[in-house]
This record gives sequence, C-alpha cells and structure tokens, in this order.
Amino acid sequence: MGKPQRVSLKTDPKPSKPTGKDKPKRRLWLRILLWITVTVVSLGLVGAGVVAYAYSTVKLPDPNADFRTNTSFVYYADGKKAIGSFQVQNRISIPYSEMPQYVKDGIVAAENRSFWTDPGISVNGLFRAALGLVGFQAADNTATGGGSTITQQYIKIMYLTQERSISRKATEILLAAKMGSELSKEQILEGYLNTVYFGRGAYGIEAAAKTYFKRTSAKLDLAESVALSAIVNSPGNLDPAAGEKQAADLLERYQYTLNGMVEMGMITAAQRAEIYDALPEFMPINDTARLGGQTGFLLHLVEQELKAKGFTDDQITGGGLKVITTFDAKAEQAAVKTAQAQTLQASNGSKKEAKSLHAAIASVDNATGGVIAMYGNPDFVKNSRNWATTPRETGSTFKTYALAAALREGWTLKDKVSAHTIRHGKGYLPDPNGKPVTLQNATTSSIDPAYFNLVSELKGGGEAVTQAANDAGVPTGEGWGNDAYMPLGTPMVSPIDQASGYSTFANGGVHRPWHVVAQVTNADGQQLYAADTTGSQSIEPYVAQDVTYALTQVVRSGTGRAAGAVGYPVAGKTGTKGQPNPNGPGRQTVATWFVGYTKQITTAVMYVRGKTGHEDLGPSWYGGGAAAQTWASYMRTVMAGKERVYFKGPTNRKSTQSPSPTPEPSVVTSAPVPVPTPTPSESAPNPTLSPTEPATPSTTSSPTATTSGNGIVKPGGP
Repeated sequence: MGKPQRVSLKTDPKPSKPTGKDKPKRRLWLRILLWITVTVVSLGLVGAGVVAYAYSTVKLPDPNADFRTNTSFVYYADGKKAIGSFQVQNRISIPYSEMPQYVKDGIVAAENRSFWTDPGISVNGLFRAALGLVGFQAADNTATGGGSTITQQYIKIMYLTQERSISRKATEILLAAKMGSELSKEQILEGYLNTVYFGRGAYGIEAAAKTYFKRTSAKLDLAESVALSAIVNSPGNLDPAAGEKQAADLLERYQYTLNGMVEMGMITAAQRAEIYDALPEFMPINDTARLGGQTGFLLHLVEQELKAKGFTDDQITGGGLKVITTFDAKAEQAAVKTAQAQTLQASNGSKKEAKSLHAAIASVDNATGGVIAMYGNPDFVKNSRNWATTPRETGSTFKTYALAAALREGWTLKDKVSAHTIRHGKGYLPDPNGKPVTLQNATTSSIDPAYFNLVSELKGGGEAVTQAANDAGVPTGEGWGNDAYMPLGTPMVSPIDQASGYSTFANGGVHRPWHVVAQVTNADGQQLYAADTTGSQSIEPYVAQDVTYALTQVVRSGTGRAAGAVGYPVAGKTGTKGQPNPNGPGRQTVATWFVGYTKQITTAVMYVRGKTGHEDLGPSWYGGGAAAQTWASYMRTVMAGKERVYFKGPTNRKSTQSPSPTPEPSVVTSAPVPVPTPTPSESAPNPTLSPTEPATPSTTSSPTATTSGNGIVKPGGP
C-alpha cells in the first residue's frame, strides 16, 4: 500500500489583499443621500432641542401699548348723552360673558373654523404662508393666503408688528403655541374680539357695533353679528359704504361665514335662509369731523381741566374714563341756535357779513359754578378761536366792580356823585351842565363821567376796583390800568370769566369758580374725581345784595331793558366799548356786551368783529341792542319751567356799620314786567351822560347826599 494522502479541510485558498484598483465603488447618489439624511437628522435633533428650549423659556412680551388703550367718553351733565371722546384707538373692552354668542360663532366660522380644537397654530396654514413669503403663487396666478389662526392673529396684533418676514412669522408661531397652552380658548377669543380692527376707526366688537349699527354689541342681531365677523377679513376693502364692489365682496364673505356656521351646527339652515341674500342695513360713514361744530370747543375745555386736575395724557386718551361734564344738552343747543340766528339777524340776513361778526355766549349755573353752555364760534375745525374764552374790552359791564368797590368803602346807592365832566379826547374836562346823580342813577343809565369821578374819589382808587373784580372771580388781564378809566371798559375779560364774576353777586357774594368737569369714573365705575362746588364768601353779602338791586334797575328802566323780556327777575349790565377810529375821524365800536343773571343762571353775551375781534362793529351797536336781545332769547329757553325767584331789595348799609342794626330787607324789587324791544330812540347815545352807552333817565333819587366843593358827592350826607 502506498502512503496515505493528506487532505486539507480548507476549500478556498486565503484571499490576497486587494489593491486600490480592485476596491468596489459606491454610487455617488447613494453617498449624497446618506449625507443629506445624516445632516437632516442631526439638524432635526439640534433644531428640536433649540425649539424645545425656546418654547420652555419664551414669555409673552409686553403688549403693544396702543392695543391696551380704551376710549374715554365725555358726557353731558345727565351722564347719558355723549358729547365726544378722547382716544388713541376707538375701543371699549368688554368681558367675554357680555359678547353675543352670534359674534363668537361668526368670527370662528369666518376666520378659524378649527379654533376650538387646534393648538393655536395651523400646519396647512403655515405651509401656505411660507409659500407666500417666498413669493409662490397658485396656478390661478393669485398669491397664497396667510392662513393664520385666531390665536396667531391675536399674537400679531397685540405683541408683534405687521412685518412680512420669516423671523416675524417664526416668532408668531412660537408665541401662538405658548399662548395656546397657557390661556383658555375663551380668554384668547375675548382678547381677540376686544383688539381686532373692524374698520371705520373701530377696534373691538363693542366699538364696531356702535360705529356700524349705532348700538351696543349685546343688541346685535344674527345678520349684524355675521356682517361684522365677515368684515374683519379686510376692513378697508369690505365696507359697503365704500361702493358697490365692496358691498358685493362683503356679501360673498358674509355668505361664506353663514355657510360655515351652518356646517358647524351654530345656526340652522332656516336661520341662514332668512338673511342669506342681503346684508343688514349699515350706518352711513360719518363725514363730520370728530371735533366739528361745538364738540371741539367743549372737548378742548374738558381736556384742559382734566390735565389741570392731575390726569395724564395716557389716562385721558386711553384710560377708558367716563367724564361727566357740567354742560346741559338743552342749554348748549339753545346757545348755538340763538347765537347763529341772532348773528345773522344783526347782519341784516347777509351770510357774508355774518361770517365776520362773532357772538359769544357763556352760561353758568349759580348753584355749582358749572358751565351749562358755551358758544365760541360756528365750527372748531374751521376756526378753533373760542370767543367765549377770549378776553376783550368789557365796556360798561366793568362798572359793576367799581360799584362793588364803592359800596365796600361806605357809599350807598342813594349817595350822589358828580357827572360834571364830559369826554374830551383821552381825558375829561368840566361840564357846566353836569349835575350830581345817585350811584343808582349812574348805574341805571350807565353814566361814564359819574363813574370816572366815583373811582377818582375812592380811597383805594383803581386798585380797589381791581380787588373787587378779583374777589368776584375775574382774573386781572390786559388793559387793567388801576385808574379811573377802568369802569369805562378798557379792562379785557373773557365772557366766561364775566359770567363767573357776575355769578358771585347772584350768589350773595359766594364765589364758585367756573368749571366744566363734574365727575370722573374709571372703567370699573370707581369715582376718580368730583368737582368741589362749595364756594367761598369773597364779596360781602350786603355788597352783593346792593349790587344786584342796582342791576335790576338797569333791566327795569335803564340801558338793559331788552333783557327783561325773559319773564323772570333779572339783574344785569350792558357794555359798549368805543374808541377813536385809527383809520380816520370819528369813533368806532369794538365790543358790545350784556352780562346778567336770574337767581339760577348767569350768562354773558359779547359781540366783536373781525379776525382779531377789534374791528368796528358799525353804527348803532350798543350793549342794549343785539347783545341784550341775544341774552334774552337764550335765557327764555334755558329758564323755561324753572322757579321764579325774586331778588332782595337794597340794604343801603355803609361798610362801617355793624351788620346787626340793619337787617337785610326781603322786599320784592325785581318782579318781571313786560318789556318791549328797544326803539331806535332807546338805543341812541346821550352824549351828556355817557359817550359809550345809550341811557334812559332813572326815577331813582336821593336827597340825603351832599356835594363837596369839587363837585364830588360825598357819601354819608346829613
């Protein structure tokens, strides 16, 4: 036998190490795919971590300030009729519970039908928005929509800007997700409906309801609720008042919203059918400016006073305040109607001439000092000059303060003063025909020389007159020379300050500063401010009583008889300011006045002409004419139905006497009498008595006074 053969168990020889040329090649596209996959996964993991971190740390930023404001409303004294408003944005925030269900359902159907179930963001919507941001357009060549949820819209309005960018959109998404997890759907919808813009300057559903339908949102019916829900999509392009196309577009959106409400089970098909084919009736756009007419004048005064009382601009324009003023709607209407009618009448029916003639009316409630009415110009927007607050020469209405100064120094209405002077240029020269007259006569007939002499003889002189005027509540102004010429009417005072000053005499010497704000409350009804109407005794009671009696005689038998047509006891004084004509010979009249009061109301009326109020009014202009007639016409309206209260008679008490020996009489001295309209003769000036006022001789006399050697009648005769 032969040697056995060895058999190897290895069937394959050991392979040799391949060279580089023999290494297998992977396809390029597989390697690229692998790299992309790894990159995406890595970025995804990193991105997820970043998003998770951002979500966990992000906080809702401070709201855009304007969208946190609420309109402050200003009302007449009744607290119900609105005068106007102060606003950054026209908004009245209301709680979710007060929002009508139709509005809540309508806005969801119109803007975000998945609102109640989505997490605050919409994936499909985000995709469409992303395409829009990079300029992608649909097949029909229209831009893709934004697709924001209600939560995202609220985020964008309240916290972000209207910028179209990827970064802003990313921030919106992150904040929307955060809000969706932290706030209830009801809270989000409440905030949205109080914030979103509805057009016509209205922000939030409450302001929108009042703007479009002149009612509160609680009173909106189904059609009105759906129409407002539809208009939110594009307020500038869906307002039916803008044109037929806008109305048609809104109807289409309105029907889309109704269909959605039916699909979501919010309303029935029958309810839809009843209102489907036509929009509800909208209020027309108000073309009148918010400050037009008298509104601007009244709101300006209110704003000034609120600031003076410590309210900030932010509180006034965006604090949601309720401001109740002292203005009476009936009185304000009467002031406007009377001033405009009398201005036209005084211009002989010429509207062109009436444009340069300015009537001012300022009316005060004596019991509170509150301004019940004011007229300063036809339209605040066209001309914001308020003649009722503009000081002008007062004419003889300033004699009242000289009278008060004299009574304080011991004069009485029965004491005589010389009228032994006449005007000559800028001074006064002896008049051989002048005779002493009582202080009552000098007041009744508005005798300039007598009052010039009176102030010349006062111990305090012009300073005493200034003090009396200041004590009555009249601020010192231009033309106050502290001399004997003051009662002739050079001092400038505004109609509202004259009304306030005379009101002090009507109140028995108690001065209550004029004001226009009665009270202020916040949005919760908490009172923030109430006017102090207590007043202070700034003029002696007996002085006020005697001044009032003297002024009743002006109306009964003197230069102010036209004012007696009111039918109530009236005290008042006319005023006419004349001056040399700067453009030629003769004189011109630059202001006429009547300031008077009943026991309840004091009103000042002034007429001036031209842009500066210093142009010549023309011939036959006196305080007893248009000014007194305007006063009577206005007061007849505002006094209608009020109690007839009479003034007391004169005390004729000297200031040096003790108050106790001479009780104040309660004689009725100013009962109303029928007063005809002044005839031309009543309006003609008497140059011997007064170069600035028409005068009527008074029957009042006083034999007890004595005349001094220089013609001045001294008080306290035998």
